[in-house]
Amino acid sequence: MSIITIIGAGMMGSAMSIPAVDNGHEVRLVGTPLDREIIDRAKKDGYHITLKRQLPDGVKCYQVEDMGEALNGCDLLIGGISSFGVEWFGENVLPKIPKSLPVLSVTKGLHATANGELVAFPDYLAEKPGCDGLSLNAVGGPCISFELAERHDTVVAFCGHNMEDLARIKALLSTDYYHINLSDDVIGVETAVAMKNAYALGVSLAIGLTESKNGIGCKEEYNQQAGLFAQSTREIYRLLKITGGKEEQILYGAGDLYVTVFGGRTRMIGTLLGRGMTFQQAREELSGVTLESVAITQVVIEALRRRNVDLRQFPLLMHIYDMITEGVTVNVPWLSFEEN
Repeated sequence: MSIITIIGAGMMGSAMSIPAVDNGHEVRLVGTPLDREIIDRAKKDGYHITLKRQLPDGVKCYQVEDMGEALNGCDLLIGGISSFGVEWFGENVLPKIPKSLPVLSVTKGLHATANGELVAFPDYLAEKPGCDGLSLNAVGGPCISFELAERHDTVVAFCGHNMEDLARIKALLSTDYYHINLSDDVIGVETAVAMKNAYALGVSLAIGLTESKNGIGCKEEYNQQAGLFAQSTREIYRLLKITGGKEEQILYGAGDLYVTVFGGRTRMIGTLLGRGMTFQQAREELSGVTLESVAITQVVIEALRRRNVDLRQFPLLMHIYDMITEGVTVNVPWLSFEEN
């Protein structure tokens, strides 16, 4: 038995406790400053208020001020924070851990440097003070937290720069339902899966377009969704070439895009925009909801501009960006998708 500490009690971080417990490990779940209500309730009766289910027996819950106790003697640290918590994680958690402790992050996103280089979060965090020499790894691929918590078959990739570390982490978490591939192509895996949030918004525009024509709650039409899905994968493929990732990682991006279109915040914002709302109107409709799709779209377009990339290669992403930043309403650039 090993000790696995998860910092970040959101849905995906907490869902990672399921395969860990099933493999007989002691799991310590630590909330961030934003997770107090989740941890308070879980400490009381084991119920997770956002996953809406009981956590497995044996998961020990800690508030953030008790993080040191939760890290003591652990064999693996799982970062369960969203992309909006990356700075906090890199400044308040990673510098406090021993160099020998491997880290696995569920966070999906990219950081843009001043010259427009797109950097995967593990490599960005490695440059922060006190983080040099750490084994920083990440999870990519299609995984809905609710389904992992229900032990549905799930196929993901663990990526990092040390394959021996990745193999050890896989041995801790692999089960008969949690299937793990390994890759040392960190920028490739992370580019592909980070972009799924932006493009899931793009595919979801078709849902709103259908509802604007046939009424909210009408039967969905799939040709438009499929066309937007195809264009999304084409643009992720182009971005992989720019970031230097291997082209084969498009499989993880496409899989992650597929599951994201079926529900959640990104589908909601895309659907509202597809109905004809401006971005500001849609934000007001979804007051209080964090939107990683918006953040990654802005980061990537602004980075590509710094590198003088021809943005005509990314017509769908540019349209999403214009809706977010310029207040334009939906007008899918279908003719721009055609290749001669």
